[in-house]
Amino acid sequence: MNKFDCIVVGAGPAGLSASLTLGRARRNIVVFDDGTNRNRVTHESHGFITRDGIKPQEFKELGLKELKKYPSVSYFNTTITEIYKEECQDRFVVKSSDGHSFFSDKVVIATGIQEVFPFVSVREYYGKSLFSCPYCDGWELRDQPLLVLAEKEEQALHMAKLVFNWSRDLVVLTNGVELSKEAVQELNKHNIKTRFDHIKNLIGENGYLQKIEFESGEILTRTGGFVVPSFYRPNSFAEKLGCEILEDGSLVTDGAGRTTEKHIYIAGETEKSSPSSLLISAAEGNKAGVAVNTDLIMERF
Repeated sequence: MNKFDCIVVGAGPAGLSASLTLGRARRNIVVFDDGTNRNRVTHESHGFITRDGIKPQEFKELGLKELKKYPSVSYFNTTITEIYKEECQDRFVVKSSDGHSFFSDKVVIATGIQEVFPFVSVREYYGKSLFSCPYCDGWELRDQPLLVLAEKEEQALHMAKLVFNWSRDLVVLTNGVELSKEAVQELNKHNIKTRFDHIKNLIGENGYLQKIEFESGEILTRTGGFVVPSFYRPNSFAEKLGCEILEDGSLVTDGAGRTTEKHIYIAGETEKSSPSSLLISAAEGNKAGVAVNTDLIMERF
């Protein structure tokens, strides 16, 4: 029988970190991943000390290679379709898309989040010249003519203030949304231009932005910039398992990955339903792994 101490769903930095911690604690675990991590389109990841500039796929491969040193850790490249608790056995059943079932005392959900962009063509440039995190990619775009694309005033102001740290040649685009007079004045006093026109198209080559075409026919030249997407969890595992979720979409945890449902843990971006750095996600994965192992020790001692 495929019975484990813990099942980890997701092999991003959070899931890999939780798995490494559990493997080193001699726990019999299995890790599942289907390669749909949102940073797969990014050429480089930044801000992780000793790994600054690493390709996301290389980071993942290095993590999986490290897990192979621990004989109690198994890995499967497959999609998990269902997780539910088998009350009569007091265990979780995890089903994969290839028809297999796995059983576990505990589950760590580290499946991350996905983006929704203001319009489809953004994705053609995302990860090469358009990004969502200035701390991750601002250095590479420093001093270039940049855009900030956001469709809510609060988001536009916040992102503009951040990006201004890396480039003073900045235009805020809202794709048809009018900003308040006060917001425009605040931006203008720093020579940050605003355009409320509807965007018709993004123009560039091989993912590198060159121009923005507005529905009016006007053209704006920019070499890159930052977009404020909306985010969502790509599955409803936490909801179906009964985990408490706040109005803002955040899962309620104890700060160490434990959810309000016993034996279910959350790690990384899945918890807040908002983006996070590799470093922070890995740290949260470590905390979740420690929480799982601590609970197993206390329950079985």
